[in-house]
Amino acid sequence: MGPALNPDDSVTSSAHKPTGSKSASSSEGWGDEASFRRIAEAHRREIQLHCYRLVGSLQDAEDLTQETFLRAWQGITRLESRTSVRNWLYRIATNVCLTAISKRTIPRRVLPESVAAPTRRMPRGSPADDVPWIEPYPDSELEGSADSSANPRFRYEMREAVRLAFIAVTQRLPARQRAVLLLRDVLGWSADETAQALEMTVASANSALQRARCTLGKTLSREEIANQAPGENRHRDVAERYARAWEKGDLEGLTALLAKDAAMNMPPWKEWYKGRARIRAFFAYAFDWAWRSPVSSFRMMPTRANAEVALGTYVRRPGESKYHPHALQVLTVNGGHIVRLTLFVGSRFFSAFGLPSELGSRAKGTPRGARAPLKAK
Repeated sequence: MGPALNPDDSVTSSAHKPTGSKSASSSEGWGDEASFRRIAEAHRREIQLHCYRLVGSLQDAEDLTQETFLRAWQGITRLESRTSVRNWLYRIATNVCLTAISKRTIPRRVLPESVAAPTRRMPRGSPADDVPWIEPYPDSELEGSADSSANPRFRYEMREAVRLAFIAVTQRLPARQRAVLLLRDVLGWSADETAQALEMTVASANSALQRARCTLGKTLSREEIANQAPGENRHRDVAERYARAWEKGDLEGLTALLAKDAAMNMPPWKEWYKGRARIRAFFAYAFDWAWRSPVSSFRMMPTRANAEVALGTYVRRPGESKYHPHALQVLTVNGGHIVRLTLFVGSRFFSAFGLPSELGSRAKGTPRGARAPLKAK
């Protein structure tokens, strides 16, 4: 059995190298396990990101990346010296994901907006933990991935193609259409390369691409995923003001930062809300006790997810001495307002984002001018 690659290992991912480049893209030097591990680790982050785009889950992406490298190790003798190792790994990863999807071991993942209409009703009963929800992706795992915006063959930039809106729409595509779209428009592969990787005719691959592009054109606006310069002061200011409003219990200040037609999803709850007024009504209902409290009920810890600003939200309820994880909030900011809020309710993803499991009663809130933590990595 080949080497086990720990997805938590600290590695430096290689940049996107052209087909045929040496070092990490050459098949030379793969003769022993140590060499394989070194070269495979250099590609781990970008392969894992590709798997995430295909399946919409961080945990599944990690498992499928492990399976990819196991398959690569087992098939290493069939790798020709002139073959790009990077492209070979992408081909294996794509087919590993498609096989898992076809066997239904990997479900199609969704956000609430994909399965129900927006509602005015407040949540009732229990969250839908049995639904395969889309999961957030830590920006720390994007480090080292090259920005492809300068290459005209890439229809989507690297960070555009990891935003939650992009993942949500592409998850609606049939799996092979999704794969073709990612290989062609995100990785910049040619029609011939894509057809060979997926064992399709070029005509079939081109047809799948056109259908996928048509779907995205109808359901995804460019503004939803456009690279919004996360280091820009205006966007950082919005995120900081939003965090401080939570910590101060300022419901009016919080909702004033929302765009008039903002959308809010909060898996694992199926209910989602469209429009500033409805989102405000939900917050007023869900945290009515907090807005009246004389002491701060919330603390926010900045992080980044899916190439966007994110906040680990901690809550301290009456009678408690510590703040406990409540939700990971991912903010899409455009035009000085928050146009999309995605709250991943619960503590499940906090450790993946390096967020503490609890905060003490003296934990400091988000300071004014706390620029560094909100910058893109």
